[in-house]
Amino acid sequence: MKRQIITVDEALCTGCGDCIPGCPEGALQVIDGKARLVSDLLCDGLGACIGHCPTGAMRVEVREAMAYDEKKVMREQIMPKGPNVIKAHLQHLLDHGEDEYLADALACLREAGIAAPLEGSSSHAVLTHKGGGCSGSRTMAFGSPAGPSPSGGAVDGPSELTQWPVQLHLVSPLAPYFKGSDLLLAADCTAFAVGDFHNRFLRGKSLAVACPKLDSGLDIYEEKLTAMIDEGGLNTITALVMEVPCCNGLMTIVQRALQASSRKVPVKKVVIGVKGDILSDAWVEL
Repeated sequence: MKRQIITVDEALCTGCGDCIPGCPEGALQVIDGKARLVSDLLCDGLGACIGHCPTGAMRVEVREAMAYDEKKVMREQIMPKGPNVIKAHLQHLLDHGEDEYLADALACLREAGIAAPLEGSSSHAVLTHKGGGCSGSRTMAFGSPAGPSPSGGAVDGPSELTQWPVQLHLVSPLAPYFKGSDLLLAADCTAFAVGDFHNRFLRGKSLAVACPKLDSGLDIYEEKLTAMIDEGGLNTITALVMEVPCCNGLMTIVQRALQASSRKVPVKKVVIGVKGDILSDAWVEL
C-alpha cells in the first residue's frame, strides 16, 4: 500500500541520534553512522522525529510501505517502557487525530490490564470522542457547510469547506473525505482573488491548496496526488490557478501524478486573472 512514511537523506544525516528519542515506536536506529528506518511496520508516518533533526535530513514521503502496526508497536516498543512513554505515545496519536490507532493502543492496554495514563485527565474526554487533538494537522470531516457564526450572527455566506487540513503537505492522501471525491486543487492566491470562491468553486468538492513556486517538496505533492488517484479513487480534479506564469507548475504536478498513476481521471483547468475574473475554464487532456 502507499502511505506516508519517514525517509532519511543520508547526505544530510550526521548520525547524531537526536531523532531517536522522538520515535518511541522504535522505527529508527543509528547504524553505521547514519539514522536508518529499520521497519515500515513501526513507522506511523506522522513525523514526530522530524523536529528533532538539526540538519533537516528527515522528511515524510508517500511510497509503497507495509501498513503500520499499532498493536505491534504497543506490545513490543511502548508498553515495556512504562507509563510516561505510554502517555507520550497516546498524546502523539491524539494530537494527530489518529482515532483508529488510538483504539488499537487502548485495546492493548486493556488486554494487559494497564490503565491508560490519559484516563481521568482533561485529555481523556477528547481521546474517546471524534474531533479531538491539534487542529493544525488533525484530519477532520465537517460533513456540511457551516451555519450561523458562534456569536449568533449570520455569516456572510456559509463556508463550503467540509474538511481539515487543506494544505497539500498536511493532508493525508487516504483521508476518507478524498475517497471518490471531486478534488479542487487550488493555488494559494486564488481564494483571495475570487470573491465568491466558496460558492463558485469549492461547493461539493474536497480541497487541497498549494503554491508551486514557494512550496518545497513538490515531488511529495506528486506522490500524494498519485495516491489520491489510485488509492483514494478521486473522481475528478479541478486545478484552479492564477494567470501568473509560476502557477503553471500546479498543472505540471497534476500531469506527473497522472503519468505515475494506474487510473486516469478527468482534469479541468480554471485560470483566474489577478483581478479575480475567470480567464478560461475547460477540461484538458494531460
